Amino acid sequence: MKPIRSFLFIPGDSEKKLAKADACGADAVILDLEDAVAPDNKPAARQMVADFLAERPKTVRTTQFWVRVNPLDTGMAGDDLAAVMAGAPDGIVQPKTDGADCVAQLSAMLAKAEDATGQGGATTPVMPVATETPIAPFKLGEFADADLERLYGLTWGAEDLAAALGATGNRGPDGEWLFTYKLVRSLTLMAAHAAQVVPIDTLYADFRDAEGLRAESRQSRAEGFMGRLAIHPAQVEIINECYTPSDDEVAFARRVVEAFAAQPGTGTVGIDGKMFDIPHLKAAQRTLSVAEAFAT
Repeated sequence: MKPIRSFLFIPGDSEKKLAKADACGADAVILDLEDAVAPDNKPAARQMVADFLAERPKTVRTTQFWVRVNPLDTGMAGDDLAAVMAGAPDGIVQPKTDGADCVAQLSAMLAKAEDATGQGGATTPVMPVATETPIAPFKLGEFADADLERLYGLTWGAEDLAAALGATGNRGPDGEWLFTYKLVRSLTLMAAHAAQVVPIDTLYADFRDAEGLRAESRQSRAEGFMGRLAIHPAQVEIINECYTPSDDEVAFARRVVEAFAAQPGTGTVGIDGKMFDIPHLKAAQRTLSVAEAFAT
């Protein structure tokens, strides 16, 4: 699967916004049936998303279309899956998960929905929002040993967690995450890498602050995140740019790979007066792999 740098949320009951989804530029669009849809509009949103997917079979899609279903404890996730799975969404976003067991439960529901729609044997991927409840951060390490075949990646959510904790905010006066949210963000990053899945950073709420988004996204990628959520189409181009290796990064990564290739069997090489070892080689290879994925 091609790497996904940007996941853009679009309300499942907004005909106007759904009409713009194909041209939004995001690597993946999340058709939202959860928080972006009022309770009374849930049935209409399911039908609109189902129709949207049916009109865009996988063979003609220009972007991936994921669906965010409602949390398991609402009793609505089954209805969501029954409505949308005939359209073969590219993935499912699972909100307010309490740990790997919740993902396993949704995976079982997904398998039944796939069978019911003639897609038996499919393995639609799942990405849980893994920190939106107070218990969830304590269970992040479980993903590493859970053997969840459908697990695409892990992302985290600050807004719902703040609400669950009764907090009045999640960022300080300087715009930086408060300690609690820095903690769960770091744990999500490490849990994803431990489980060998994709770490996706959370959304940047102020869609008018382009430079703040750019700076935070660059730092996010430097830490090891591979993409992030977007709340507004204006954020997509910046996110795609920040999670794509720059020309300078690619050029240097090639130098590292070539230096090791020129000295087979060595564990360290010198470049511009600095020593580089095997972890640097692996990082360079990852950089080139991501760059190649977006070269065409």
